[in-house]
Amino acid sequence: MPVAGSLPRTAVVMNFRLRRDKLLRALERENFDAFLVTHQANVHYLCGFTGSAGALLVAERGCVFFTDGRYAQQVREEVKAARLIVSSGPLLAAVAAGVGNAVGRASRGPVNLGFESDHMSVAARDVLKGLLPRRTRLHGASGTVEKLRAVKDPQEIECLRHAAQVGASLLDSALAAIRPGIPETSIAAELEYAARHAGAQGMSFDTIVAAGSRSALPHGRASDQPIPRRGFVVLDFGVILRSYCSDLTRTVHLGRPGRDMRAVYEAVREAQLAAIGAVRAGAKTSLVDQAARRSLGRVGLARFFTHSTGHGVGLEVHEQPRLARNAGGCLEAGMVITIEPGVYLPGKGGVRIEDMVLVTASGGEVLTTAPKELIQL
Repeated sequence: MPVAGSLPRTAVVMNFRLRRDKLLRALERENFDAFLVTHQANVHYLCGFTGSAGALLVAERGCVFFTDGRYAQQVREEVKAARLIVSSGPLLAAVAAGVGNAVGRASRGPVNLGFESDHMSVAARDVLKGLLPRRTRLHGASGTVEKLRAVKDPQEIECLRHAAQVGASLLDSALAAIRPGIPETSIAAELEYAARHAGAQGMSFDTIVAAGSRSALPHGRASDQPIPRRGFVVLDFGVILRSYCSDLTRTVHLGRPGRDMRAVYEAVREAQLAAIGAVRAGAKTSLVDQAARRSLGRVGLARFFTHSTGHGVGLEVHEQPRLARNAGGCLEAGMVITIEPGVYLPGKGGVRIEDMVLVTASGGEVLTTAPKELIQL
């Protein structure tokens, strides 16, 4: 029997050439002759490879993908528009030889090779440097591909929209599993089991189930603590579909909430709606964060909001941009972000409400299909 929200059979075709053309334009501005991509999500974004061992060399003359024998068959099925080299020796040695072949003959001067300094260890950099031709100069670069990934293309938006919908459809499974006395991990297990049945490749991150006083922990991963008879339960989870992540948080209450706790929930809901209302192309990310804090400040709860308002979502669950008080930059149409204010009262409990939002020219489109009114169990 098909599962509600399960993955459709139609494939989504990514335009890897267009993405690499954008990267080449960025490399030209940096005066790089070639760029070595080693971060798994960035490699996937540029050529489609989903394995864990591979490197992509991007140059004007073409792209070369390097991997080892474990992925010999997989790369032929997945990697698009790049020459393949399956190395029988150390991967970095193959990469070093490839740099000479890709750009060495085309230039008689120094060869400027950029690499992802955020994702390569000092030891690996030193090994690579020792293997490269003498004319090659290594230049560390930060966030080069991530900046491109921040604005999603139509195919990515389709994947993220579906991931958000499937993730939201799992909320009912989690709610049905919540009963006083059972451990938080049992609720997480039921939710993750339902996710697999819905076609998920996996979870975007370790599922958060935090009940009672533990709901005041912003990152309260599911523990063996039993669910109490009364109090908030924070459910924060996401699924991976077609390599793209979803991220959703809902907070429910066991038993009838007191007036003070209901007021906290409503304050968070209003803050989230205020932040969503501030989303549009051109808006400063810091001002979206400010909208949530101002809303909570009006009821004296801003000091209990201890994290940023949101972040980008895509091939990774945390991507650019960051929506925080000290964040720079502006939103752009095509970004997919989270809006997730929270209030955490030590010893009492906490509330967080989170949706995925697509940034458009005129505002923000909420991709998450789940109710935000307080659910009482």
